[in-house]
Amino acid sequence: MRWVHRFRVTRKIFNPSNPVFIDALGPIENGSHRLLFVIDRGVSDAWPDLTNDIRRYETSSDDRMMLAGEPLIIPGGEHCKNNTESLDAIVQGINERRICRQSFVVAIGGGAVLDVAGFAAATVHRGVRLIRIPTTTLAQADSGVGVKNGINALGKKNLLGTFSPPWAVINDEHFLETLTDRDWRSGFCECVKVALVKDAAFLDRIEANIPLLNQRNLEAASSIIRRSAELHLEHIVSGGDPFELTAARPLDFGHWAAHKLEQMTNFRLTHGEAVAIGMAIDITYSMQTGLLPETIGERILNILEKLGFQLHDEALRATDHLFEGLEEFREHLGGRLTIPMIRDIGEQIDIHEIDFTALKQAISQLVSRQDPALSSRTR
Repeated sequence: MRWVHRFRVTRKIFNPSNPVFIDALGPIENGSHRLLFVIDRGVSDAWPDLTNDIRRYETSSDDRMMLAGEPLIIPGGEHCKNNTESLDAIVQGINERRICRQSFVVAIGGGAVLDVAGFAAATVHRGVRLIRIPTTTLAQADSGVGVKNGINALGKKNLLGTFSPPWAVINDEHFLETLTDRDWRSGFCECVKVALVKDAAFLDRIEANIPLLNQRNLEAASSIIRRSAELHLEHIVSGGDPFELTAARPLDFGHWAAHKLEQMTNFRLTHGEAVAIGMAIDITYSMQTGLLPETIGERILNILEKLGFQLHDEALRATDHLFEGLEEFREHLGGRLTIPMIRDIGEQIDIHEIDFTALKQAISQLVSRQDPALSSRTR
């Protein structure tokens, strides 16, 4: 089956003079495109005029779009994926607003809200059209352009979900202005990740721009985020396995530990923070086992630290619990254990066996890097 992945970047998407959103809907023969908006409550609070902006945009659309009632406002953050409350609300909204397979669900928010809304859109009527408008650095740099949707269940991240390409993804860089410093920082971890597995020159760019990124320079951040999204999109479209039918998943470098750390901390760690620690674990392990030269590994760890990421957490003390994430990762992919690693920047390989003694030593070394007291209690 052939599918088209539409990715656009703009600013002030609902300015009546901006054609990007209305053009993304495509042509329609009769009537108007019907749209149900699902908005992250954090975005709605940060941009109180957003709903009015959408209404004004509808008015200026020459009847090319029609709102199917008021937008649904749902809580943001990973906790909205931990039960079915938000999912049920969206499914009910799609049903009550009579959203059909020629209509659109438009999700505006962070990655968790995009996941929930995407899961609902992919399952009602066996799939209605979805437009994602990611609003965080993390979602704009990575998850927003993906083809996955899901919610957490039975204590496992994204246990329930679908592969369903969105109709379109539109990054509005204007939304990044109101992020907290923590949310601003989180997305750059995924930028580092995709540079490590795909593009050494991109890591050079990130490293050179660290002072500007830390100062929240929007121009510098937008350039980095756009390149990250492009690399993720290129892999999805041209990597030969967009729906993950094989056991290899290069873009999940650092994620076996990250997903488990999120659960272990009850999502106190953001996804970006957990991925930073997960990558640091795998990088330190690779140095321990001779897979990655120490000079390269130390450079990567320093980049993460300079971006403001903490590379340890008290949850690392429970190594046996953390190691359960390896089996959960294997189950999620199927087949034998396949962990993406790097042996140079831009040179990714897969490994299928783990030396648990070396892995424990790597975690202990990583913890002691910033907190010697924690290292002595790691078990």
